[in-house]
Amino acid sequence: MSKKATQNGSTDAPIQISTLPPVVGINFGNSYASIAEDLAECIANEDGERQIACAIAFHGEEMYIGNQAKQQLVKNSQNTITGFRNLLGKKFSEIPQSENTTSARVIQHPELPDTPAYKVQVLQPSPAPLNSNTTSAYTTPAASHAPTPRSEPMLVDRILTVSEVATIFIKSLVQSAEDFLGKKVKGAVISVPSTFTDSQKVALEKAAEDAGVTVLQLLDEAGAAAATTTTTIWSGDSLHPDRTQLLVDLGASGLSLSLLSVREGLTYVLADSHTDAVSTAAIDDKLIKFFAADFTKKTRITLPVCPATAPIDQRAEAKLRLAIEHTKRTISASPGAATCSVESLKEGMDYTGSINRMRFDMLASPVYAAAAKQIASLLAQAGIDAHDVDEVVYVGGTGCLPGLDSRLCVEVGLRDGVETPFARGTVVGGGVGDPTTILARGCAAQAALIDSITEEDVRAAFSRGHQAREVRATTKTLGLIFPNNLPENKEVGGTWIPVVQKETALPARRIVSFDVEVTEGSKRFVCEVREVKEGIRVEKVVEEASPSDEDDEDEEPEEVEIKHRTLTKETLFGVIDTQAKLAIQTKGKGKDAGKWFTRVEVEFIVGIDGALDVELREVGGDGAVEKLHVSPL
Repeated sequence: MSKKATQNGSTDAPIQISTLPPVVGINFGNSYASIAEDLAECIANEDGERQIACAIAFHGEEMYIGNQAKQQLVKNSQNTITGFRNLLGKKFSEIPQSENTTSARVIQHPELPDTPAYKVQVLQPSPAPLNSNTTSAYTTPAASHAPTPRSEPMLVDRILTVSEVATIFIKSLVQSAEDFLGKKVKGAVISVPSTFTDSQKVALEKAAEDAGVTVLQLLDEAGAAAATTTTTIWSGDSLHPDRTQLLVDLGASGLSLSLLSVREGLTYVLADSHTDAVSTAAIDDKLIKFFAADFTKKTRITLPVCPATAPIDQRAEAKLRLAIEHTKRTISASPGAATCSVESLKEGMDYTGSINRMRFDMLASPVYAAAAKQIASLLAQAGIDAHDVDEVVYVGGTGCLPGLDSRLCVEVGLRDGVETPFARGTVVGGGVGDPTTILARGCAAQAALIDSITEEDVRAAFSRGHQAREVRATTKTLGLIFPNNLPENKEVGGTWIPVVQKETALPARRIVSFDVEVTEGSKRFVCEVREVKEGIRVEKVVEEASPSDEDDEDEEPEEVEIKHRTLTKETLFGVIDTQAKLAIQTKGKGKDAGKWFTRVEVEFIVGIDGALDVELREVGGDGAVEKLHVSPL
């Protein structure tokens, strides 16, 4: 009746705080980061950016962070650091040495063994002038053999470990939050990918502590998403509290998938996966080749970009790579064409090109198809049919692409009524359904929850060092069957009332109320307490030809698959046979006219050990409560 799973806590309602909270949530990605407080919009930094590029650049005596740093990739790439989050906690020998030279290279630290670092060039400020003894009557000049102090800054090498780079970046995020909130940040919850090892989590926590941030919890990205998607602001009245949720995070560093079971606000992971073989880098490369070919066609100037046989024009490629970020955002937000504009792309020639959504989706089609294949593999691993997925949640900027949503729904085989942010129209605009804000909002909600707990021993349960308890979950749905001979109930031989859904984390308590038909004379009714297996039945039907196809005699009729949900009776735990005291006869001329009904309330309690307790009582009655106990299996 149960199986083991990994539980992720979440909130089922937004945290209500009267004043600005002193805690924040940080989504620390490998390409972009964001910071939020409670469930409000992500906080903008001093440049107005809510999605802040994970980049740091050094130019002379200046240091740039965020999108300003990414601009340095064009002329100052050797002093620009990107993609450092995934290197946290890793040894230098564990990092593959790629040929990518678009940013500062990772080197072996000259003093720390097997430690990755970056070498950048900065201007060292000139020293202060020599102090003269103004109180003495005599001034002793410097000896003739002493070197003359330099009066201008000097270019020197600076070695930064990955942890030091992360500390600089996190400190800038928190400073932006403090400027917005008007008070010092008390603590933060930071998101981490499921692929992070313990050493990487330790390194991230140390980098945050060095930045002056008290880390309340390192929250898995799946848990951060669940903390947002289980709130009433997200679900409202349209989403069922019991649903199966698919998280899709297609980013520059890979594809992360999580299949979650959401049961009354409590979630846990059914299955998850991560692959580096599918990423948005392939989409960027195709867009760069597309616009480079268009530039060559318009100007007759050859522009070789990766991959190509000629040497790559790295500066032109860097300019295009920055410009297509705006192009992708425009494609996400508007059904029209999106432009790509670059000033002085090559040989002083400016370039402006455009691409419509259809051509964009054609270029991204291989990436979409690969993502759909990975999702199908994940569902097979979890033993879940695509028809059983109730909701798809997208995380990250690529999740805003409508072509990705439509392609996945079709190729994975999701049912027509599956809930997505696109179906609800909440994808863009910074709202609660915007994929770029989900993780930061979830971390902020979790931070507010932890901060509201006063007991230190309880708060310690959220710390990284706390040993999480392994929980169990139901594998089949538990409920009641009221026997009858109705044709629509022939699968289980009666009316099926589900109470505890499958994949519900234990312990669980569920209460349902409904009307029950009783016999006219004795007012008696009987029900079975059962475990039911839910499945999918596939029916193949031949699609009828449309009137326009009647003249095409050579075309064979198309066979389509239609999926139906099925129920199969499994374990019988017991039978409840009782008598109603408050039965009421139905009046009117409907199908139930003359029948007797009463309203009952049923409570199921499934313990952490799998023991089941059932209580059935008549609503408004003062009769004895019918009870049933089932020992752990």
